[in-house]
Amino acid sequence: MSHKLITIICGCALLMCGQVSAQIRISQLYFDTRASFHQEVADGQYNSQFTGDHFNLNIRGSLTDRLDFRIRQRLNKKVFDERNMFNATDFLYLKWHATQKLSFTVGKNALYIGGYEFDAVPIDVYYYSNFCNNLYQGFSFGVNVDYEFLPGQVLDFQFCNSPLSLGFQNLYAYNFEWIGGWAPWWNTLWSVNFVQDEFHRTVNYIALGNRFIFGDLAVDVEWMNRAGRGQERFFSDYTLISKIIWTVGKWNLCAKGGYESNDIANVDALGRALDLAVAPGTRNIYAGCGVEFFPLPDRDRLRLHAVYFKSSSIGVDNFDIGITWRLDVINK
Repeated sequence: MSHKLITIICGCALLMCGQVSAQIRISQLYFDTRASFHQEVADGQYNSQFTGDHFNLNIRGSLTDRLDFRIRQRLNKKVFDERNMFNATDFLYLKWHATQKLSFTVGKNALYIGGYEFDAVPIDVYYYSNFCNNLYQGFSFGVNVDYEFLPGQVLDFQFCNSPLSLGFQNLYAYNFEWIGGWAPWWNTLWSVNFVQDEFHRTVNYIALGNRFIFGDLAVDVEWMNRAGRGQERFFSDYTLISKIIWTVGKWNLCAKGGYESNDIANVDALGRALDLAVAPGTRNIYAGCGVEFFPLPDRDRLRLHAVYFKSSSIGVDNFDIGITWRLDVINK
């Protein structure tokens, strides 16, 4: 059934290309980068260094009125890996808008896993949960179907390479996501995922990301449950996350914390972890706070930050002072 779906989508995209001839239009071409002065204290010892965290090339445009494309290449990431030759590529896809409400995407895209921490643009995230850090890939090749059944309410289906595969290993993920909300002040990013791992087992994720907006205050409350076949208890492998951003003029005051737990008994008959992202026996608390300053009217062009964070699983105090900036080459 999955192979038939791929054939139909690819055929429809080719048909559109054949029917409509137009010049390629590039609406956005820009570079963005983030650099930091990183300081840490581990076992009473202080260390510091200047680091380049991100350097990305971003391109958006269209081939026709209904056929869009997007590319994001990480220029500071290892480009080639023998298991994944697109290791440094986040986005490389074509999106066909079949109707105003229905669209199909083919190529490399972000995985449809719910929660605002996972969904956030990586250059905007200063520290992650163990779950996000330990997935082998957060972007993978596949096909997506998006349907806006009501204004602002979108149902998504994605069939793609598994985030628990090292590249292209005949391992897949089946992702169902709802992007929407219950009220103007309550946005949702919920998903149900069935993900194959390197042992060809399937693990289920239920991810419920909620964002509450009260004027200049945004509060995220997220919960994810992970369950592998043979797991005895439903609520024995999970992550809880909360984040607060309060915007005051040109400043953002930020705080984020989370708790991750996985019962030590969550292993299969051979003693292998049922969850390869958060190890059995994990009890991890991570938290941090910081400030962001946007000196220019266009917040996307320049940002200064100072952030402190710590994770109990590592036990290192981290403090970053840095800058994020964007160079627009084309912006229509």
